[in-house]
Amino acid sequence: MELVLADWVFGYGSLIWNPEIDFADSHLARVHGYHRAFCIRSTRHRGTHDDPGVVLGLDRGGSCIGVAFRLHHPRRRDAISLLYEREMRNQVYIPSLLATTLSDGRQVRALTFVADRSSAAYQQLPENEVLRRLTHCHGGRGSNRDYAVNTFHALSERGVHDARLARIVHQLGATPAG
Repeated sequence: MELVLADWVFGYGSLIWNPEIDFADSHLARVHGYHRAFCIRSTRHRGTHDDPGVVLGLDRGGSCIGVAFRLHHPRRRDAISLLYEREMRNQVYIPSLLATTLSDGRQVRALTFVADRSSAAYQQLPENEVLRRLTHCHGGRGSNRDYAVNTFHALSERGVHDARLARIVHQLGATPAG
């Protein structure tokens, strides 16, 4: 698969709190036309084939606040290769360059991974099933619950309130209501 090269990467889930790439700096940022959703079945990182977890994808509609990482230009190919190994192994995302607005108002084009609605791993699950998976599933990178809670806390620490994620994390018993 050919890499989409960019100087910026937009993270909306675990990339925020566990980037695993070398970057020069980071900024809060927003993309329009997509929202953060638990819509990707995880049979490796946060679940198994017998008990699949669920992870975040950027799905159509709305907007999403996340973190934009500016890569070191001379090493951007290495960073993006690492991201592809992490995110593209099961072909559940579409690598996309999206218009991204940084918190200081600058506009950049950032590589991000959009949910592939044609993938068998794409799922629009009822909230009770999302909660069941988040509560019970574990995979190679740990518990599905920790994935959701860590994403919520990483956003909260940056002053971002995602109402959908907050409601789910509250139902997991991981944060006070409010």
